[in-house]
Amino acid sequence: MSENKRYFGELLAEFFAVAIIILFGDGVAAMYSLYDPSPYKTAYWGVCIVWGLSVTVAIYATGAVSGTHANPAVTLSLALFRGFSWKKVVPYMGAQVLGGLAGAALVYSLYVPVIDHYNAAHGLTRALDGGSAGVFFTHPGDFITVSHAFWDEAVLTGILVFGIFAVTCQYNTQAPQANSGALIIGLLVAIIGASAGYLEAWAINPARDFGPRLFCFFAGWGQAAIPAPSNYWWVPIAAPMVGGPIGAAIYQYGVRPYMPRVSVMATERSSEALNTAEPVLVVSNPSVPASTGPVIDKVS
Repeated sequence: MSENKRYFGELLAEFFAVAIIILFGDGVAAMYSLYDPSPYKTAYWGVCIVWGLSVTVAIYATGAVSGTHANPAVTLSLALFRGFSWKKVVPYMGAQVLGGLAGAALVYSLYVPVIDHYNAAHGLTRALDGGSAGVFFTHPGDFITVSHAFWDEAVLTGILVFGIFAVTCQYNTQAPQANSGALIIGLLVAIIGASAGYLEAWAINPARDFGPRLFCFFAGWGQAAIPAPSNYWWVPIAAPMVGGPIGAAIYQYGVRPYMPRVSVMATERSSEALNTAEPVLVVSNPSVPASTGPVIDKVS
């Protein structure tokens, strides 16, 4: 396979990964918010599980091609701390946002009659009231200001990326083995939603929010989507891009150096004047093309 074809496949995989996440995630959001009585109003954990399993399915479907970053904050963190190619960062992010847009368009095609009925029944419009917007993109919950929402999203994304780095660290002997890491990462997403989802719908992923938001801007929601009330649209983009790398750094410098194998390597190399307090970047299988397996599994 040529390098260009492999690279195109990676971008396509990132596109499909986010589209899968949005298809199931926004789908369950529609089930939660558009029906009365909602099958999830007294079973919110079900919403969290669906979002989490959508991530798991996306990883199983595309991980062997691109590594399933499926999140610009993850892509940036991998470039900063695990050797992911910087030249791929912006294209990966672009593919992820387009995947979010496509996933939202598919959900819209399924639910548009229900959306229109819900808005008519409640006297809402898309552009003026943002009717049914919560199906597609996030907004602050009760008592949450825009500035506080930034803090929330930064912290929650930091937790997400910290967890991803821990689960995929090749030196972590307590991490799930074989392909079960995808399930644990999905459960991590579900746990974050279950413990903090009502703050502002736990975007923790710029592509998950901005892709659907961009679709809705052109599908009748207009200013209710961008710039959104209180000019909120930028928060689910910027906050995860700040919090994700911070979470990655905390793991990379606060936990990883003390993994048994890393400690042994640092001791063995101390004679070469390496700073043993710093983690040693180890790239396994450096001759194997990145498309043969998840980047996050190869670089630790």
